[in-house]
Amino acid sequence: MSSSLSKNFNNFLAVDQVSFEVQKGEVLGFLGPNGAGKSTTMKMLTCFIPPSSGTAEICGFSILENPLEVRNQIGYLPESAPSYDEMLVGEFLSFVAEIRGFSGKELKRRVSIVVDMTSLREVENQMIETLSKGFRQRTSLAQALIHDPPVLILDEPTDGLDPNQKHEVRTLIKNMSEDRTILISTHILEEVDAVCTRAMIISEGRVVGYGTPDELMSQSLYRNSVTVSVNAEDHIPLMNDFNKLDFVYSVEHLPGETSGTGYYAFVPTK
Repeated sequence: MSSSLSKNFNNFLAVDQVSFEVQKGEVLGFLGPNGAGKSTTMKMLTCFIPPSSGTAEICGFSILENPLEVRNQIGYLPESAPSYDEMLVGEFLSFVAEIRGFSGKELKRRVSIVVDMTSLREVENQMIETLSKGFRQRTSLAQALIHDPPVLILDEPTDGLDPNQKHEVRTLIKNMSEDRTILISTHILEEVDAVCTRAMIISEGRVVGYGTPDELMSQSLYRNSVTVSVNAEDHIPLMNDFNKLDFVYSVEHLPGETSGTGYYAFVPTK
């Protein structure tokens, strides 16, 4: 749970009074454009940077008073999937497991579980610097899962992946969500619809929308509208023709279009 979380960088207010709550089994999407404050919020939740004001609790531990306990509860995938290029995949995961306090058979068991979970078996003995973007992303996700955390915080987990790789990562997130609390940041509405149970829209550091994907989309004036482009000097007759169609209840000229060739055609919601 976050309560009035804010962050200032000199005179720039990056995050402004952000509050929300997420329960076990939920996937909350942070949706917003680049620079909206998503990554900064996640860095505060993971105790990477301190808030300027406000606080948050994760599994009952305060990010201000119990940062070590908070880190034990969290699996964190930062933006750009950082890792050690000169290490083998399995070597890197063993290193992370050792840092997390595992050793011997338990360390090997943990590594084996996350390697299978993230489909890394074929590249387990491969140097990280030689991996494709998709395998690098999965390797970084595997390190976040090594200690079986109850909370996952994933910053742009599908950024830069091709469509097949995005589908694989989204499927993995959905499969993991049943026993965990997951926060995922993205600027892609499609991603929120694919994996999130609820979404929070952030703009210029402030929460401007909160609800299920359907609830948020239903608030949009342009939901179910169709964009139509035509070539015609006189666009008025065409607009009238659109309005006569049984399945169209309204036609609106596209903002910024001066030639009269772009329209939104609105159809009833089923």
